[in-house]
Amino acid sequence: MKFVERQNATAAAVDAASESVSGSAKPGRREAEEAVRTLIRWAGDDPSREGLRETPRRVVDSYQEFFGGYDADPVEILRRTFEETDGYDEMVLLRDVRFESHCEHHMAPIIGRAHLAYLPHHRVVGISKLARLVEVYARRLQIQEKMTAQIANTISDILEPKGVAVVIEAAHQCMTTRGVHKPGVVMVTSRMLGAFRENAATRREFLAMIGKPTGGEGILA
Repeated sequence: MKFVERQNATAAAVDAASESVSGSAKPGRREAEEAVRTLIRWAGDDPSREGLRETPRRVVDSYQEFFGGYDADPVEILRRTFEETDGYDEMVLLRDVRFESHCEHHMAPIIGRAHLAYLPHHRVVGISKLARLVEVYARRLQIQEKMTAQIANTISDILEPKGVAVVIEAAHQCMTTRGVHKPGVVMVTSRMLGAFRENAATRREFLAMIGKPTGGEGILA
C-alpha cells in the first residue's frame, strides 16, 4: 500500500509540473518555424536565402529531439521491477551515463555524465531504465542541481531502496562558449539519500567506485 501511495504522489508531482509547463497552449509547428526565422533576421541574416530556407524546419526537428523529455513519464519508466534477486542487497551502480541537456537560462548545451547507485530493498529495476531516466530529465530545459535531485528523488520514491546516490559531472557551454569563456571547467553535483547520506562507509564505497571527476575534455569525449 505504501509503495502505491508513493508512486501516486510522485506521479501527481510529475503531472503538476507538466500542467505548469502547458499552462498556455503549445504553439504549432508553423509558429515555431516562424520564430526561428525571426531570430535569423534578428541575428542579421536573411532566412529566405538558399542556405537558410530549410533551417527553421531543421531547428524545430532538433528541438523535438532535444526536449523530448517533456513527453515522457519518468514514473512509468521505473514502474516495472523485479523481485527475484536471490536476496541481493549490495549496491547497484550505473556509471558514466553520458547525456546532453540544455541550460534553462541561455538554452546552451550541457554535456556530461551521470553516476547512479541504489541499495535494493526487495526489488531491482532493469539498468536500461536508469539510463532512460537520465535521458528523460536531461531532455528538458534544466539546471544541473535540479536534474540531480529529480533523478535521485524519482528512484527513491518509486523503488523505495535503502539508499540512493546520484553524482553528475557536466560542462556548461553557457560559460565555456560565452560569458566568462572558461573551457575545461566541470560542475559536479550530488544527492545522497538514505544509507548513502547516513552511512559514511557506504558513501565512500560509492565515490570510490565512480572514481575521481574527469576534466572538461573527458566529459565531452
